[in-house]
Amino acid sequence: MLVKKTFAHETVSGVQIAKGSLSFQGVRLTVYCFATDGVLIDTGAASLAKEFTQFFKPLDIEQVMITHFHEDHTGCAALLQNERQLPIFMNEIMIDYCRTKPDYPMYRKFFWGKRPPFEAKSIGTTFSSRHATWDVIDTPGHAVDHLAFFNRETGQLFTGDLYCQEKTKVILREESIPTTIDSLKKVLTYDFNEVFCAHAGYIKDGRTALQRKLAYLLEIQEKIIHLYEKGMTPKQIQATLFPKKYPITVFSLGEWDSLHIVHSVIQEHMAQKAS
Repeated sequence: MLVKKTFAHETVSGVQIAKGSLSFQGVRLTVYCFATDGVLIDTGAASLAKEFTQFFKPLDIEQVMITHFHEDHTGCAALLQNERQLPIFMNEIMIDYCRTKPDYPMYRKFFWGKRPPFEAKSIGTTFSSRHATWDVIDTPGHAVDHLAFFNRETGQLFTGDLYCQEKTKVILREESIPTTIDSLKKVLTYDFNEVFCAHAGYIKDGRTALQRKLAYLLEIQEKIIHLYEKGMTPKQIQATLFPKKYPITVFSLGEWDSLHIVHSVIQEHMAQKAS
């Protein structure tokens, strides 16, 4: 088999956690989904449908909440809708996109599979589960429709792809570091400690982790602007701040690259100077 799959699940602080991983030629990608209080947060990838289905089967869930439209988060949404008639809620921005056949690069289809179309409803600014009210927090940056979910009763924060790792080294071409910085500042106004991240899993002291990530991105942003103002080109800044090359950059044909970090900061910096 070309792609190696691993799957595991556990329960932490009342949250049932599923972790699916795929490995191929030095590239390892992992995605999580979470179930608590009758709510499933994200659905995993179509390429791991068999594994995630075994996780879903015993779950007593009533509704599905999607953090954002990417195929590793929505890959099993149609399955849950068709087999269990579960209602699916997400940011309305990408509802139309998700009801059609998706268009994303071949390497992502290779890893995550082909996400079947599904129907979703607009999530609104809050939602209720059996024992809690949840805040829906707009957190764009990684994706235009990205959301985080805050459980007011437990103080738990579900961050989708807002965290992923403390020291970001590569991002998608369409991502924005300045927008992610704003989103991190926004979630840090909430009273939480535990974080459930779609790619890092359970983070016990999540507030501190998000604070460290924010500090790192602010520092990177400052360095990029400083070097740009000194006359360095984006490529030169990349070579200075991000000298290491990552397999995902080659494998994705540049869709993931540290150069996108530099470009997003410079773009926002120039826009602010022009305004």
